[in-house]
Amino acid sequence: MFGLGKKRSKFGKFLDKNRITQQELAEASKVNRNSISRLTKSDDNRPSMKNASKIIKTLKKAGHHVDYDDFWSF
Repeated sequence: MFGLGKKRSKFGKFLDKNRITQQELAEASKVNRNSISRLTKSDDNRPSMKNASKIIKTLKKAGHHVDYDDFWSF
């Protein structure tokens, strides 16, 4: 179910590895699920700083040691 045959970004692979669904993350972070879906598909996609901070803050609150640079570069 998690990432079956799909191209995944670093962020998508992280979600798959930690068994975090896009829907769960969207509800917890208050970021649109379509935005999260776009971010999981390709490393070329980057979130706005507002959405990135919401996502990172939510993942840190869940106990993951992550930073913006782990998934997206400037």
